[in-house]
Order: sequence, then structure tokens, then C-alpha cells
Amino acid sequence: MNKTIIASALLLSLGVAGCQHSSSEIQAQANIDSSSETQPSLKTESATHSWTQAALNQFAEQLNVTYRMVSNVPQEACAEEQQDQRCFIAEIDFTSAQNISDRNWSIFYSQMRPVQQVLNPEFKIKRVQGDLHQITPTKNFTGFKAGETKTLNFRGELWQLSETDPMPNYYIVVEGLTPAVIDSTKVTIDTETGMEQRPYVEAFTDAKRQYRRTEKDQLVWAKAEVLFDANQNVSFSHALAENRIIPTPDSISVTSSDKVVDLTKGINVSYNQVNPEAVAAALARLSRIGVASNNSGLALQLVTDSQIRVGGSYQLELAADEITITATDEAGFSYGIASIAALITPDELSLNALQIKDSPRYDFRGMHVDVARNFHSKQMILDLIDQMAAYKLNKLHLHMADDEGWRLEIDGLPELTDIGSKRCHDLTETTCLIPQLGSGPFADSKVNGYYSKADYIEILQYATARQVEVIPSMDMPGHSRAAIKSMDARYRQFMAAGNEVAANEYLLSDAEDKTVYSSVQYYSDNTLNVCMESTFHFVDKVISEIAKLHQQANHPLHRYHIGADETAGAWKQSPQCLAFVASNDRGVSSVDDLGAYFIERLSNSIAAKGIEPAGWSDGMSHTNPSNMPAKSQSNVWDVISHDGYKRAHKQANLGWDAVLSNPEVLYFDFPYEADPKEHGYYWAGRALNSQKIFSFMPDNLPANAEQWQDIEGNDFVADDRVKKDDKGNLISGPLEKGKGFSGIQGQIWSETIRSDDVAEYMMYPRVLMLAEKAWHKAKWEVPYQYNGVLYDANSGFFTAELRNKQQRQWNELANTLGQKELAKLDIANIAYRLPTVGAKIINGKLHANVAFPGLQIEYRDDNAVWTRYEQPIEVSGTVEVRSVAPDGNRKGRSLSL
Repeated sequence: MNKTIIASALLLSLGVAGCQHSSSEIQAQANIDSSSETQPSLKTESATHSWTQAALNQFAEQLNVTYRMVSNVPQEACAEEQQDQRCFIAEIDFTSAQNISDRNWSIFYSQMRPVQQVLNPEFKIKRVQGDLHQITPTKNFTGFKAGETKTLNFRGELWQLSETDPMPNYYIVVEGLTPAVIDSTKVTIDTETGMEQRPYVEAFTDAKRQYRRTEKDQLVWAKAEVLFDANQNVSFSHALAENRIIPTPDSISVTSSDKVVDLTKGINVSYNQVNPEAVAAALARLSRIGVASNNSGLALQLVTDSQIRVGGSYQLELAADEITITATDEAGFSYGIASIAALITPDELSLNALQIKDSPRYDFRGMHVDVARNFHSKQMILDLIDQMAAYKLNKLHLHMADDEGWRLEIDGLPELTDIGSKRCHDLTETTCLIPQLGSGPFADSKVNGYYSKADYIEILQYATARQVEVIPSMDMPGHSRAAIKSMDARYRQFMAAGNEVAANEYLLSDAEDKTVYSSVQYYSDNTLNVCMESTFHFVDKVISEIAKLHQQANHPLHRYHIGADETAGAWKQSPQCLAFVASNDRGVSSVDDLGAYFIERLSNSIAAKGIEPAGWSDGMSHTNPSNMPAKSQSNVWDVISHDGYKRAHKQANLGWDAVLSNPEVLYFDFPYEADPKEHGYYWAGRALNSQKIFSFMPDNLPANAEQWQDIEGNDFVADDRVKKDDKGNLISGPLEKGKGFSGIQGQIWSETIRSDDVAEYMMYPRVLMLAEKAWHKAKWEVPYQYNGVLYDANSGFFTAELRNKQQRQWNELANTLGQKELAKLDIANIAYRLPTVGAKIINGKLHANVAFPGLQIEYRDDNAVWTRYEQPIEVSGTVEVRSVAPDGNRKGRSLSL
């Protein structure tokens, strides 16, 4: 679906027809076996001698593994009959410290792109399920020789463009022994940046062979010299950051520029009719940056005004003798306090007298976090809620179940967390799910885990205190493998106990279903059987129990996100579904209608509980709108450069709450810059920095064609004119007058994100620019044209005047980030990303700049000590540059030139 490597339909739209096949569709060649219909045997050739646990552990400790991406060029990577497809060649080096002639071992590892063909006859690779692969020696294996390197080279599907693609934690298995993780494939932590490193991956050096996606790929590797040119449009100015806040308010009027508002003694709050608990969190953040509440502080009056109609709106007046915040609801008062915090520079607690009038652009200002693929702690979620409130975001979409994990305790269904919350080496999946995403063989890995009922209630109460609504999501009917396997285990347990009724109560799969299909993540068993009443019984049970938790937390469940994923080809040979289609009273006449039937039925069931149903736009688009609740939310995740605005307009025109979630600008698990060392997936974009988010024009999606390029750095056309088929039926067209989008939502998906620190690195500071776009509509945005027009790089609606306004505002915000906001993230202990530094050597002197002026830059040459960069300076030899956090504790990733 929308959350990982690109779906088949999107692959086609991106011009890579022929490469979208699942592993089961590619004929096995040489020593590759892609079958996942049966569990793999761990037995190989007979052993020449017996392993002991100590010997296995020692071998795993000493074996050196190196992963090398060789080429994405089809002429080099693809077989002769595949030249019209996309393939890559990669190599895995094994260097043993001892002689090993045994053939009774297996190495399991996660391979993001399926293997098509093994090119070394000594090895065989079998895909188990999803990304889990098993390497075994063949009869041609000549053994590992001490100190010698043996290379397993193979051909893979599509491409690999990032050094973070190869997943960690390869582990070796010998039957009867405990698996052992190969030490050389573990991630390490860079002590200066705090980021994960993958020392087993060989660095990319060849832009054409390793970082070029197709022959049309024009994207430029963002090396220091490239960044230097990009950063030329911003320059340091203290005045640009003064009196600026993020997100930008409707208006700021400075009435005194001599800093007469003294906050050094704190503030003395008069709550009047405002509940103190409602603003306690906002005041606590203000205190953390140096402005405490006390009786001797500057007076702060909270004044209720029912004439302020829009929720979250406020007026703020700073004067020498008093501060006044006027609002009509708790959110407005909290946001007014947040704006005081936003005006402050941590080492400067005196402000100018000024007035702010402010209202939100969208009601829905959201952030989505995937804790299903890899688990993230309750504390990270609480910290995120704090930052969301600080920057006036108000919807937390918490994605807690997917193929790789179930992360919420559900009363009465302990199997969901006993089994579905952890991955380990149990191929029967009796005690856990099989390893995925480099999770390794052990259940105690930090990527495993779940929220207890008490944890979730605490999250809800924490969010309530900060005016943030939590929207739970357990993905279905696709992306449901964790639930399916958990309920399969439950079935087996009750059947063994002789209780067939209980065994079938929440069963999600049809044991007689012989359908062969493959999800985008290469699972053949991840889709709920929607023809079984036990499936709907399970879903109702889960939602009802979640609603109870919300009720206990006094945080009403207003929205529930069902995912609404489909897996093309599922159910076609399910006896349960064939019987249902043949005889039902629900209007389902074809297996192809089952996905829509599930979404429509579940949506109406949820609506009957007084809860708004929500889903992703692809699944929602298969429904009959007349069968859906009138109030439904759709998260539009379509790629704008590939006509994504068309479905967005269609679903907004239905009157649904259409929330923009477009990947190339709102998927924060994508790389920040076009550099293979940058973390994350990249199927819709490879350069998603803060400025890109800032440049987004969400109310006029096609107009972004005037300023953006597609994933390969090429201009694109967005034709928003009316399109009809031969019969005069509307295919696509512009927004209708009076219709629009309910809001925007940033996304973080966690396939490549294994820790809280990496999650924060990927989210921040992009979350701040998300808040900017969700709260404030900039005056430079191109007005929408309801008559429908064509936009491209030369259409001219985004005029030079508007572009200049955009650049001026970006300069203000970049200075505000560099001089004020990143320092506040330091105080909050947020592991945000520091920008890589731009630099050039001009006439023997180093010239350097940074995306957020005000950040310190350091350099060193010839491996000397790091030195603060102040101005162009003579250097020699290899030069490195990096940025430094305002508190001096963390460093950015260094670049060489």
C-alpha cells in the first residue's frame, strides 16, 4: 500500500513497467528458490562434524560480512532477456577466521528487494516470507577458508539506491542450537551524531552505477559543493529571526522595538474562567525554556471571548506591564502561550512589545507515527505530543498494527501481544512472528514491544492535556499479518484444548484458501478473509476495546483509521469467499468487489458507534460513495508528480474529510537530501528537506509542478483540466467551488527506523515545517483556479514576484530555526537532524554555509582537530565540514571535499 516500497500500480506509473512482478512471478533460476508456500527446512547437506553452541557463537562473532551494491544499470545488472526491466547486482562477502567445511548451516537475513538469481553456484537463497531470506550452501560449496573471502553475488529486483537498504542482524542457524547473530552485521552508533551506522555496508562511490535510478535520472548527488550553491539563498540575520514564530501567525504588529517586555522573573498567571489544567502543559514548556510561573512575574491575563469563532484561534498582546491572551477555547489559550515560547530565544528573555492575531489554516493538523513495523517507546510518543502542542499540531495518527507487529494490548485477545508484538526465529510462528526488517532472531530486541492498556491510557491523557486528538489505526484488510498469525495461534491453542467454538470465534484466515498473491512487501498471507463473520467479530472486538480505553482516559474516540488496504488478487480461491459471492444479501456479485464490501461494511459499523471512519485513499477509492457514511476521512497519499492531485480532488469533491498525506512532501521516512548515506526509503522522493515542505502549496496541488521535479529530478506536467471518457463520463477534473481539503498530515513509517533516536532524527525539524504549512497559508501560494488549467515548469502562474516572496519568507524561517527553535529542541532532548554543510574550495580557501543560518559550522583538514569556521580560510588536503547543535553536544554528519 502506501507505506513502503512502491506498489505495483505506482511502479507502472513511474515508468518501470516489467519490474513490478512479485517474487512468485519471476521464474526461479540457478540457485534461487522464491517459494514461500511451505516452511523452509533448516536441514542441508549432512554435517562433516557437529557444531557446538560455543563453536557457533564463535563463528558468528568472527565472521566478517560486507554488503556491496555493484550496479543498477540494466545492461550490467539484468539478464539478457530482462533488458527492458530494472535489476541490480549486489555482493555479500563472507570472510571467515577459521576453516569451515560444514554444509549444515543457514544464514537468515532481510533482503528488501527480492533476489532473482544467485550467481555463485556455492550458495542458494530461499525467500521465506516478506523480506526474510535464507542462505544455504549447495553441494558445490567448497567451505570457508581462514582469512579468505567468499563472495555471494546475486541479481535483485528493481534497484538499490541507499546505503541503508541492506538490513542488519544476519544470523546463523544450526538445527538444535540457539541462533547466533553475526556481529559484523550489527548496527553501531556514531558517538558524535548519535545516528545508526551500518559498518557492513560498503560506501557508494559511483553515482551512475549505484545512485542512478534509470537512464532518465537527473537527480544530483547532494555533495558539499551542491549544498553550498543551494544554501546561497539564505544568509544570517538576527533581525530576520527576531519577532518571528513558527508556525507563522496571521499577523504580527510590533509596537515597541526596545525589548520592554521583561520575562526574566517569569510570569504571574491570572486564569480567570480558564481551567488551569488546560494550559498547564503549555506553561510547563514555557518554564523549561526559562520562563517560570510565580507570584512575582510579569502579569499574564487569560481572557475568554466567545466572539472568536474558530477553534484554536487566539490574540496575544505583549506589553511592558502585562501580557494578555484572548481566546474562546482551551486550545486557543495553549497556542497563545506557545507563541510566547516561540518568540523567545533561550538565552534572551526580553521581548519587544507586540500584538498577534492568529487562526489555524486547517482544522486537521496531523502527524502519523508507525510503531508497528518497529516499535517505539511510550516516552518517544509523549515527547512527540509535547512538540506537536508546541507547534500547534492537533492530530496524532498512531499506527499500531501491521504485518510486522501488533502494538496494543487488547482485553480478551492476549495472543495479539503475546505473539504478534514480537519477532523471533520461530518459523512455525507459535510463539512469535518470523523476523523481518533485520529484527534478528531474538524476542528481546528493542524493535519488539507493545503498549499496555495503562500505557495507552497514559498517552491519551497526555494528549488531552495538550489538545491533541489520538487517532488509533490497526491496518486492515491488508497489512494484517500480525493479527492473522496471532489468531491462527489462538485457533490452534483452543483446538488442542477441544474448544472448537472458541477456536473459530476470532479466526481471520480460511485454511482452505489456496489463492496465490503477493503484497507490495512480498507477503502471501497478510490479508484478512473478509468473507468470514469471525473477521468482523474480531474487528468489532478490537474497536470496542480501544473505545473503552478512550472512555477510561476521558479522551473520546472520534475517529478510527481502518487502513482500508487491499491486496490485489486475494480471496480469489477461498472457498469461504466463493460461497459468499455465490449467495449473499449484501450486493456482492464478484470477488473483485470484496475489498469495497469490507470497507463499506466496516465504515458503517464504526459510524453507527458515533466514530468517524478513516482510511487511505487507494482503498477508499474502491468504495461506492453512496454506500459510505457521509462523514468519512480519506488520507490522500498519491504522488503529485504522477497525477496524485486527481484522486485528491475527486475525494474532496465527495464531501469527505480529505487529508493530504502526499509522499514526496509529507513522508518523513524519506531521505532529507539526495545522498545514498541519508536514511530511509525513497520510492517517491529522495530529497525531502525542510525547505521542500515549506514550499508546498497544499490548496493548489497541481501548481507544485511549477516549482518541483519528480523523483528523478525531471520537470513534470499537472493537467487539472476536465477529462472525460468516450461516453462523456468524468474521469478527472478540478476541485468544485466550496470544496477543499480538511488538513494535512505528516507520516513516518518505520521499516528502516529501528530506534527512538532515529525516529526523532527523521521527524525533526521537518515536523516544524509541517506545522507551518498546516497552520498558515502563505501569501505567495498560487491561488487555485476552479476552471482547471495545466501547470508545468513554464506555465507562469507561480510568478517571479511570488517566488521572491517565498524565498524571503524561507530566509526568515531558516534563520528562526537556526537561531531559536533548534536550541529549544536541544532543551527538550530531541534527537533532531542537523543539516549537512555546504562547502567549496575557492582559490585554496574553504567557503562554507548551512541551511539554517545561526548554526555553528566546524571544519578540519588532513585529519586535524575540528575547528570552528568563521570565514573563508586556507585549507589543504582532504577537508571535512559539519554543523554543530546550539548546545554543542551533537554534531551533524560530516561531508568531505
